Amino acid sequence: MQAKHFINDPTHLVDTALHSLTLTNPSLALDKQNRIIYRRPSKESAKDPKVSIISGGGSGHEPGMAGFVGKGLLTAAVAGTIFASPSAEQVRRAIFTRVPLEKGVLVITMNYTGDVLNFGMATEKARASGIAANFYAIGDDVGVGRKKGGKVGRRGIGGTILLIKMCGALAEAGGNLSEVYNLAKRVAGNIVSVGASMERVHMPGREVPSPTSYGTTATAEIEVGMGIHNEPGSHRVAVALPQLVNILLHQMLDPQDEDRCFCDISRNDQVVLFVNNLGGLSKLEEGGILDEIAKQLKENWIIVPLRIISGTFLTSLNGMGFSVSLLKLENTELGAGKSMLDLLDAPSEAVGWTAPVQPVTWEEDNSDTMDEYTSSPGNGSPSKLVLDPERARVLLKAGLESAIAAEPDVTKYDTIIGDGDCGIGLKRGAEAVQMELASANLPSDAVAFVNRIIPIVELSMDGTSGAIYAIFLNALAHSLRDQDPGTTTTVTVKIWAAALKSSLKALAKYTSAGRGSRTLMDALVPFVEVLDSGGNIMEAADAARKGAESTKSMKASLGRVVYVGGEEQWMGKIPDPGAWGLQKFLTGLAGGFNEEIKG
Repeated sequence: MQAKHFINDPTHLVDTALHSLTLTNPSLALDKQNRIIYRRPSKESAKDPKVSIISGGGSGHEPGMAGFVGKGLLTAAVAGTIFASPSAEQVRRAIFTRVPLEKGVLVITMNYTGDVLNFGMATEKARASGIAANFYAIGDDVGVGRKKGGKVGRRGIGGTILLIKMCGALAEAGGNLSEVYNLAKRVAGNIVSVGASMERVHMPGREVPSPTSYGTTATAEIEVGMGIHNEPGSHRVAVALPQLVNILLHQMLDPQDEDRCFCDISRNDQVVLFVNNLGGLSKLEEGGILDEIAKQLKENWIIVPLRIISGTFLTSLNGMGFSVSLLKLENTELGAGKSMLDLLDAPSEAVGWTAPVQPVTWEEDNSDTMDEYTSSPGNGSPSKLVLDPERARVLLKAGLESAIAAEPDVTKYDTIIGDGDCGIGLKRGAEAVQMELASANLPSDAVAFVNRIIPIVELSMDGTSGAIYAIFLNALAHSLRDQDPGTTTTVTVKIWAAALKSSLKALAKYTSAGRGSRTLMDALVPFVEVLDSGGNIMEAADAARKGAESTKSMKASLGRVVYVGGEEQWMGKIPDPGAWGLQKFLTGLAGGFNEEIKG
């Protein structure tokens, strides 16, 4: 493991690396505070606006994704710290203040929980504000098969770059938001990738792990299926390159491997071969690896790629490994000049792609930034859905007080099976909303009422639960607006139920959790289902309580507890902390209705 660095301060390292992109491509600008690289506004973009494409993720994968911002590729990229997702607020600022919105925006990220939740939350906030926005998370890795991947699904690795290249080219060619989004889905379904590495990497600013600690590979062993964050793959082998390549190609191409056959590619298909250096290989060795892959594809699989692209595109710092991707070319149904190959070949200006920046870009006036772009749709126009704000305040107060009182139990449960922060986060969020309800003149517009609460939850609650609550509330504001009849109407339980059902559907785009996953969804889903089927709020809250109780006997499929284990100690005794806290809020809310009826 190489543990010596010229820059050991990870914060300084990320900030300066981002700024360097504006030096090598003068058409780019940096929002340093929010770590957003974006295309400078130009006369061309003002005259002929395009669909904006935003991507990003943790730093340490350079040039991805910031290095792919430029004409014909991404409009902006948002960077987190090393191997950590940027916050939803960073992504929100990228959408609202750093890219043109006339033609809509597509947010693309790789399928990792933090990225999906934070980029997804920002997308829902944009949609709730009236912006035409779509979200897509790509998973192209076959190194972790269906059984091990479970509900999380395939990870995003090197093949992601092919997808954003083609989507960027289509946007540049004038494709609309729907066309670019559908292309992303089509391309993702036709990519298979797998990685391999001889060693894990050292993150600047951290201590060097001992040779026996987790995170190192044994001498002469190669990790097959390694991800881009040092995650382990399917297994380790001690083989020479030809045997390694044989293993990788079988994982991608063997139609008999039901666990990994995500795309059927045969000798009759046209394909693109993409070899990605994880950062630590010499160009000499990268070339030797490419040659072996191409040789075996031709000799063993009778596949001769139409295009071969090799280079350093998506790294794991200075990882001593590579990933290989195969793209099956399929008809895009977009017309002449917009085939997958056309879009892959289309010119672009991004320092991470092979095409150089054109001289005309250097000659243009490169002084403008997006700092002048302050237009924001806000929370949209007023709705015609009305509620009694004082009644809503009283009912919510009952639910919030119940959630706050449950904090010791939720914390105790989460300390046993998690990291102990669930109860504190829930209490902090409930107290913040309580304070807002007590100190403000609340609107009678139901959509505005929900939008009043959303930023409080976003700022006060962190972690996975906080992101899920925030995404759900943003989707609820959007769903309520869809229920607006156009004439002044009091919000009924039926209207709330329809909006909640739609919000639950929106949430499913960003998390695979559902009923039976041993998460807060085991309380939320039955609550919404009972309301949607015509039940009253007391019946719905009771269903939520029973759902939370049922998690005691569930095997976890998501979250930290999956990796920690020790289920024999709490199975049948401890409910999921998130589900328990949510049902306490819903039970308290229902209790407020019940007291109101008695009164």
